[in-house]
Amino acid sequence: MDLKSIKTFHLIAKYESFIRAAEELNYSPSAVTMQMRKLESDLGVPLIERGKPFRLTEAGRLFREQSLPLIRHMEQLQAIMADWETGEAGHVRLGATEPTASHRLPDLLNTFLRRHPHIRISVDIADTPTLTDRVLKGDVDLALCSSPETGDELYYEALFKEPFAALLPEDHPLAGKAAIDARDFREHRLLVTSAACPYRRKLEMTLKEAGNVPTDVMEIGSMTALKHYVASGLGIALVPEISLEPLPPGTVVRPLAGDLSIDMAFGMLYPKTGAPFTRAASRLYRFLKDELRQNALNPIAVSDGSPIESR
Repeated sequence: MDLKSIKTFHLIAKYESFIRAAEELNYSPSAVTMQMRKLESDLGVPLIERGKPFRLTEAGRLFREQSLPLIRHMEQLQAIMADWETGEAGHVRLGATEPTASHRLPDLLNTFLRRHPHIRISVDIADTPTLTDRVLKGDVDLALCSSPETGDELYYEALFKEPFAALLPEDHPLAGKAAIDARDFREHRLLVTSAACPYRRKLEMTLKEAGNVPTDVMEIGSMTALKHYVASGLGIALVPEISLEPLPPGTVVRPLAGDLSIDMAFGMLYPKTGAPFTRAASRLYRFLKDELRQNALNPIAVSDGSPIESR
């Protein structure tokens, strides 16, 4: 018993005619007759009464009723597999760091999924080292993050730079300044992210090179939480400008000046080789690459040597 014969049976029952079913299927009447004989033989019961007028047997009526959901399900499955083949269906596991995960991805993914409603996306939010490990293990297909230590197995494609600014309580002594430079941190508490955060490492390197390493530092494990700690008056923080929309009540923003000017490159991380990129993942990669570069204030020129482009 095969699906083709079952679909032929349903057409015969619909039109109450072997000839009409054969015409629609572009088969010969004898081919349709042979399919029905084979189907009845497989089932061990007659489905159609021979002679006129056309009439299904009791077994035929039962088989038609019970097999209709199967036909519909198989047609849906065939459509899904066709979508998968063209990249219009599938499951993509996307990793992302903050602030991209909260401030850039929601609108982008909303647009993407409106265009490709049969693609499913899971978003794994973590720091860059964690996402690097998950891409290596195959737990994530691709990740949006800052520049990692890639080694030989991963490829990192920088797409844009995220500018940073100083966030201060509105009653802070430095709030009256037009801009904040490295010397301002000497006598004021600085709120920073965890030691594993690439942004934290870049900030510390910048302050060290400027000869102004702060002595009063408070570590906050989440970059997205920093602005709320500033709002409570615990100190000042250097945060991505995009994360300050909306600005927390009771805080002010000041640009960074001199040696303290900081931005972080963000881009796409994925395996160089190994399991082939699905068409759905490739479609999401190309969409994010184009949209992030077009919408970012500081896009980074991208080479055409991406391994994905050649897959």
